[in-house]
Amino acid sequence: MLDFARWKVWAISLTILAGIIFAIPSLLPQSAMERYPSFLPQARINLGLDLAGGSHLLLEADLADAEKQRLTKMEENVQVELRRDPRIAVGDMSTSGGRISFMVRDPAQLDAAVERMRTLTQPVGLTGTRTWEVSTLDGNRAVLTPTQAGIQASLRDAMTSAREVVRRRIDPGGTKEVTVVGQGERRILVQVPGVEDPEALKALIGQTVRLEFKLVDQTADPAQLAQGRAPAGSQALPMADGTGFIAVQRRVMVSGEQLVDAKQSFESQSGAPVVSITFNSAGARRFGRVTQENVGKPFAIILDNKVLSAPNINEPILGGQAQISGNFTVESANALAISLASGQLPVKLNVIEERTVGPDLGKDSIEKGAIASAIAILAVMAFMLITYGRFGAYANLALIVNALMILGIMAIFNATLTLPGIAGFVLTIGAAVDANVLINERIREELKRGRKILDALETGYKEASTAIFDANITNTIAAALMFYFGSGPIRGFAVVLFIGIVTSVFTAVNFTRMLVALWVKRSRPRELHI
Repeated sequence: MLDFARWKVWAISLTILAGIIFAIPSLLPQSAMERYPSFLPQARINLGLDLAGGSHLLLEADLADAEKQRLTKMEENVQVELRRDPRIAVGDMSTSGGRISFMVRDPAQLDAAVERMRTLTQPVGLTGTRTWEVSTLDGNRAVLTPTQAGIQASLRDAMTSAREVVRRRIDPGGTKEVTVVGQGERRILVQVPGVEDPEALKALIGQTVRLEFKLVDQTADPAQLAQGRAPAGSQALPMADGTGFIAVQRRVMVSGEQLVDAKQSFESQSGAPVVSITFNSAGARRFGRVTQENVGKPFAIILDNKVLSAPNINEPILGGQAQISGNFTVESANALAISLASGQLPVKLNVIEERTVGPDLGKDSIEKGAIASAIAILAVMAFMLITYGRFGAYANLALIVNALMILGIMAIFNATLTLPGIAGFVLTIGAAVDANVLINERIREELKRGRKILDALETGYKEASTAIFDANITNTIAAALMFYFGSGPIRGFAVVLFIGIVTSVFTAVNFTRMLVALWVKRSRPRELHI
């Protein structure tokens, strides 16, 4: 027991000191932070929507946009699949009426075309119903009609993906305890604590951010283009700066789905803000091949069906990196980079309800939570001091250190504290004391058995530590499951509970043992009063 290495004393002391230093900013009022030394950590714990207010949005998927995107994507897949068999010559392709149809020039190849189309359809669940129904018409035309089961399955997948994209846009680090949950088949509830500007939040969420690179159609008639009409196989898109229309080919060279990173940077020559993007391996190969085959031709950078710019391809762009230029400010370029990096929103989301929750509602909750925490801590400390004397005082000191370390770790990760988080905080206080009760009671038992002081202390800490670790493993599993399957406030409770488990075991087992070892080594007591 007396053999407590010096390096352990320093390691435990420095760990606790770091936790306290990181906890201090969260305990000081904002006015005091203005005079707080700048070289010390400044991170503070965020307060949740129920404590500090924030924004509440209810989003609804645009079914017409979802069906349009599904139809466009399927049309591209049909074109790619047909190009794989040169024997199948195809005439005009139509997407009118919500279905895809195309004419096969050689009727003898119609069956081959239909078989290829069936490879693009998938069964939905165990029903045997497919996502698209493939049929023939007039002996030379293939028709793909979406099934109701396919439409519903596509909407479910789109909403699942949309929730994750919204979450990544709002909370890239995953520490702000935002609430992003589905409501029904086509709605998403979003609650963001501490954000009282719903307009900025809507702008960040609402961008579909459909990024596409397409070749410019240089054969377009300027007079027709001015009226918004383009040649067959192309489309007329407006310029983002409002200077008119430009004709681009319908075929997408590379899309935003093939991005792996996007960040705001500056153009090397002009210094203008731009967005630097990086493609995945497939996107890099495709972008490099297309630019090699079209040197000297212009290509359009399209964002949400608006052309940002249409530069010439002066040389092949290899390596999978490119820049998006436009009339950006640093703020708008950074916002676009966040949206692109979080992924493309698979369906347009409309805001059907918005509310701003003021901080006054949470003030009463904070006061009552603080009172409850203070009463719990004081009651436990009084019990420990009366019951265990000096060892109770060590346990109380560990309790205070434990509370500060929880706050410090939460501040380091910029975590958010909610009402359930306060409940988790109070719960960990009891868990921390429970560990010290186990240790002290075990030491009592060893002393009653006639063991010497050092043997009783050594055995008490060693045997009780095993029980403490076993008990807290189950709590850790419960916290991990709540964090994985829960959302919003449930995750807030799980985060605080997990941090509290780690810090309570550390302070109860290591910190109090260090204090006892230092006291015994210095005082050499002849008897223990526990």
